[in-house]
Amino acid sequence: MSKQTIISISREFGSMGHHIAGMIASDMGLKLYDRSILDEMAKEKNIKLEYLEKYDEKPKNVMLSRRVGRFSNSIEEVMAELQFEYLREKAKTGESFIVVGRCGETVFKDHEGLISIFVTGNFEDKVNHIMEYFKISRNEAISKINRHDKARKRYHNYHSDFKWGDSRYYDLCINSNKLELEETVKVLETYIKARMDRI
Repeated sequence: MSKQTIISISREFGSMGHHIAGMIASDMGLKLYDRSILDEMAKEKNIKLEYLEKYDEKPKNVMLSRRVGRFSNSIEEVMAELQFEYLREKAKTGESFIVVGRCGETVFKDHEGLISIFVTGNFEDKVNHIMEYFKISRNEAISKINRHDKARKRYHNYHSDFKWGDSRYYDLCINSNKLELEETVKVLETYIKARMDRI
């Protein structure tokens, strides 16, 4: 690819969005930035990985935080800004990559090569996937989905100027359960390649 492309993939919990991002990254030879950036940040900034993981993609606790001008004492907010800055630094290198979550569509909203995707799924399919993946009961799976999606929505909506999952603000939204997983990936790759030709 001659011009830099940044693919932002947001996803509902259980929709296989992260797995889809990994498959696209592998097929297209792109670097994948997800939770793994915490490992690099921990090494670079000499911070314990467990500490970074605790506040990863977490909405800030408004009861325990204050902001004065540009400065905040919210650990969650500071953590988010550290990750956003990390991603911006990666973009400055000119490499093309995929970012999962982390408000990528907002961080890079002014980037000419941004392609933003939101992955959703049928509720029952998501429940079944979570039950199987984590070996938990149906009620536990439903609770896990609701808890994660609520946190993701709060996190995104705080750092973005549009609502999480609002189709009007993504280039493409897709239900991962309407086709086989490999077919879904092919559809997305076809779209991405067509977009890359226009960048």
